[in-house]
Amino acid sequence: MHLRLDADVQKLEAEKLRKGKNKAEEDLNSLKTDYKKLRLSMRTAGLGQTSEQWRQE
Repeated sequence: MHLRLDADVQKLEAEKLRKGKNKAEEDLNSLKTDYKKLRLSMRTAGLGQTSEQWRQE
């Protein structure tokens, strides 16, 4: 009986960790996408220049 409870607890903990990992991966992918969009917007608007490039203008 105790072994079965231990196995159930371990199974639930593993599932919880898996769900947390999936959520973290989704969040990371979302951040990467947002970052790419931001960089593209900055490049399009001309804001992606270095301070050296700004001084030359």
